[in-house]
Amino acid sequence: MAEMRNANLSTSHAKEGEIPGTVDLQAIEGDYTAFGGQALFPVPALDPNDPLQWPKWKKTTILVICCLYSFLSNTALLGPSVYISIYADEFSISPTTASGLISYPNILYGCGTLVTVPMYLKFGRRPVMLLSMAIYVAALIGCSQSTSYSGLMTARLFQTLSSSVCEALPVQLVNDIFFLHERATKLGIYTICLCLGSTGPLYAGYMLAGGQSWRLYFYVEIAFAGLLLIMTFLFVEETAYKRQLREPSHLPAEATTKPKANIEHLEIQTQVPARRSFLQSLKVWGGIDHDEPFLWTAIRSFSYFLIPSVVWVVTTYGIYIGLGALVFNYTFPIVIVVPPYDWSQENSGLVCLGNVIGYALAIPLIGTFDSLAAYKTRKNDSVREAEMRLGVLLPAAVVAPAGLIVYVLTAQYQAHWIGYFFGVAMCNWGAYFYFTGTLAYAVDSYNANVSEMLIAMCCGKQLVSFAFGIYLLDWIEQHGYAVIIAGVFCAVLFVNNFCVIIFMFWGKAIRRFWAGTWLAKMHQSSIREMMSH
Repeated sequence: MAEMRNANLSTSHAKEGEIPGTVDLQAIEGDYTAFGGQALFPVPALDPNDPLQWPKWKKTTILVICCLYSFLSNTALLGPSVYISIYADEFSISPTTASGLISYPNILYGCGTLVTVPMYLKFGRRPVMLLSMAIYVAALIGCSQSTSYSGLMTARLFQTLSSSVCEALPVQLVNDIFFLHERATKLGIYTICLCLGSTGPLYAGYMLAGGQSWRLYFYVEIAFAGLLLIMTFLFVEETAYKRQLREPSHLPAEATTKPKANIEHLEIQTQVPARRSFLQSLKVWGGIDHDEPFLWTAIRSFSYFLIPSVVWVVTTYGIYIGLGALVFNYTFPIVIVVPPYDWSQENSGLVCLGNVIGYALAIPLIGTFDSLAAYKTRKNDSVREAEMRLGVLLPAAVVAPAGLIVYVLTAQYQAHWIGYFFGVAMCNWGAYFYFTGTLAYAVDSYNANVSEMLIAMCCGKQLVSFAFGIYLLDWIEQHGYAVIIAGVFCAVLFVNNFCVIIFMFWGKAIRRFWAGTWLAKMHQSSIREMMSH
């Protein structure tokens, strides 16, 4: 067997079983393999234009650009949360109304995928990403020039609608260009950038501390977004590729019996198209996929709310976004500027240091998901089950709720301010693992187009997080921090986290059941893109 390299990687006999999420990665002589001797899956085409065949630097560059867009769009969404009091004074509105400048764009940030995902399926990943960034830059300019609440709200909604594509597209691109054995690590990198987007209030707060207007924050975002637009034009090639199923039986008879050298000789004899040149890769428009139903794609995505693994992603993201991005960012600026702390408003964004600490401690553990899955696959005669990564979530299941309790008790009893940072760090350390683990599990387990599943996930998680944040300040004023956050929110988080036990022990049985339902058959008949086969 040959280790994976940046050459023709088309020799692989990996195949998915009858149950989605169960993959036979047994390699035979001549197969290219990943670490641990796993055969490559999906099986790439002979065509060098197949994204799975692209060199490592190309894939990494695309991943980095998409992750940076996700980071930037999240900082633009959440950073202005430190300006809630300023907006309230400037526009003569209540703090609850001013918080709508965060809450309502937050909904659109996820629900915008109802438009952006069908667009990139029909028109291509590259043109939609470029259009998204262009509108995003224009909307940020609009935000920086707004002089009224309604004007700022309108610009914010366009800003988040356009950038909502990066809620789904990075996951889509990971699925397009990386193999099964490396996807959790790549999704982990995306997750870190997504999570670090919650540090936006930190930068916004420091700009205030420097005596700058709230408009400066948008000017800085405009500069970085413009640079990222140029990088996207130069380096993000179209990744949509309709790969046909290539079971071992589809290979020439000699290919299953001859040694590796002879297999390579047979591949050389096969008609293989030339690799696109750099200038050809810059083409913005790639045509329309007339087989992709735009409206029906969006409508059909809601059927994924019947799939348990998808619902788990929705609740996980919704709860943790609601806690980390809304609860912490809404409450900390309020409690820290009054006695006994008496911090200045400019320093109210420092709570994001807790986010940074939590995620920084998680970064060295990014590879644990794929490592655990590889180990269990070897022990299981090279058969991969989607649940094999989930054991990594067990420590986080306890640490995150404990961090939430530390944060809330600090607020309730006005304890030392260090408690806020410990609580946020613990909660977000656990959030990282749940973001990565549940998403990777759902992608591994899906029974049809991952794009439609992403629409359901993005819409659902934003609605859940919106429910956590829209009346948060009113609830706390009526019932106190301990009852609402340590009581209600923590209980919900704890139950959600320990659903991992259900999927670890009965996940395959659940997948087997759904594979035989009418829902699975409906989605199977709708598959247009061979992304995981």
